Amino acid sequence: MFALDRADRSRSILGCGDGPASFNAEALRHNVKVVSADPLYEFSVAQIREWIAEAAPTVAAQLSSDAGDSRMCAMQIFLDDFVEGSDQGRYVPAELPNLPFFDGTFDLALCSHLLFISSHKRDAEFHIKAVQELCRVAQEVRIFPLVEVNGTPSRHLPQVTEALGAAGCAVTVEPVSYELPKGANQMMRIICP
Repeated sequence: MFALDRADRSRSILGCGDGPASFNAEALRHNVKVVSADPLYEFSVAQIREWIAEAAPTVAAQLSSDAGDSRMCAMQIFLDDFVEGSDQGRYVPAELPNLPFFDGTFDLALCSHLLFISSHKRDAEFHIKAVQELCRVAQEVRIFPLVEVNGTPSRHLPQVTEALGAAGCAVTVEPVSYELPKGANQMMRIICP
């Protein structure tokens, strides 16, 4: 979903809003430095496990059986890695638009299924502040998807793009080979000044 290539593996990466995903654990296996930030990480493994068990029927209903099984497997990989990863500083309890990192801490910030898809819940001002915060802590930002939950392009895309341009950022929308939800196959790439 982020068109990561070989060169990206040597970069310091922030995964913002990663939740109970296996991205951090999988990156570690490939010697890629990732810090994941999510408010979920303030909870214990037992509490997160309980939340996952409660969410499992909803996940299964939204995805095909193969995709649902894959998602549940990814969550288990996360749970197995969470305590050690927290101790190593790879899982940080944090939430946009206020991240606890110094300016330019990361080479690349990735944000998946948090911004734009929740446009019906969060206004343009929140999206602008959140993306500006990502730009504060990273040299480059990639966001996926750019659609709302109903599959239409986010109502906030024009305002966010305009605000980024006014701040001197280079913004492009690029196709990616990943698609979830259906019709969501583009990411935003922001090169921060």
